Order: sequence, then C-alpha cells, then structure tokens
Amino acid sequence: MTPQGLPERSRMTRVEPMPTITVSAVLITDRDGRFLSVRKRGPPRSMLPGGKPERDEAPEATAAREIREELGLRIPLGELAPLGRYETAAANEAGHRLIGEVFAWTESTRHVGQLARLKPHAEIEELLWLSPQEAMTRPDVAPLTRDCVLPGLPGTRV
Repeated sequence: MTPQGLPERSRMTRVEPMPTITVSAVLITDRDGRFLSVRKRGPPRSMLPGGKPERDEAPEATAAREIREELGLRIPLGELAPLGRYETAAANEAGHRLIGEVFAWTESTRHVGQLARLKPHAEIEELLWLSPQEAMTRPDVAPLTRDCVLPGLPGTRV
C-alpha cells in the first residue's frame, strides 16, 4: 500500500475492454404484428436477421444486403426505418459486446405475399415468427432483440 492507502501499481490488474462486434439488423413485422427471428446454423439463440458490415458500408446498406443474402428479400433502402442504436452482450460470441443498428420494415400492400414466401438462405437454419410478448418469455431470443428492441415497441410488456 502507498502512504495514501492506495494499492501499489504493481498489484493493480488492468481490465481490458471487451471486443466489440458491430451489426445491422432488421425488425421485419407481418400484418399480424409478429416479427421474424432467425436462427443461424450452430448457435442456439435466435435473433433479428442482419449481420456485419463490409468495409465502408453504411448501416442501412448492410441491413438491406444481409436481408437479401439471408432471406432472399429485396428491401429498397428508403423503406428501412431506423429504430435505434443499441449496445448489449453479444448472443453467440462470449465475452464480446454488440453494437446493433436496428431498422424496421413492415409488409405493406405493395409487398403482400413476400413474407409468406421467405425461405432460409446462406447461414440461416430456421425462421421463427414470434409475437413480441412470446419473445419476451423465450430464453433463446438474443439480448439485442429481447432486452433492447422489443421493450421499446408499443404494447410490449417487459
């Protein structure tokens, strides 16, 4: 101990910041108010569709590209509404924090039937249509969805 009662520097432990993963994701809702959650091959958690940006790619462009790759759904950039930027624990990478730029898209009369035809592409194993209330009770729903996005939606009880 130093004369001031502080620990000696040689005994102090340096805490390294957690590695950060940045993603863009889309809350896709159908006309019944359910949203799409996807489960990728391997990891047990389901999450909003989306993924990591390519070099110098804007968050909205990342979201649109990932939706096209994972679901075969083409959403024009102007149709993605920003929901927010959230920070939480990464669902499938232990010891990492996640920063998620989340957008919203709802099936409209212009797009009737597109959601019914969705099929998993790329690394997606399963598509789950969940009500916000159901998702809040499921332990397999990723923290970004359950703890950050859903509590901010109208009518969702935490």
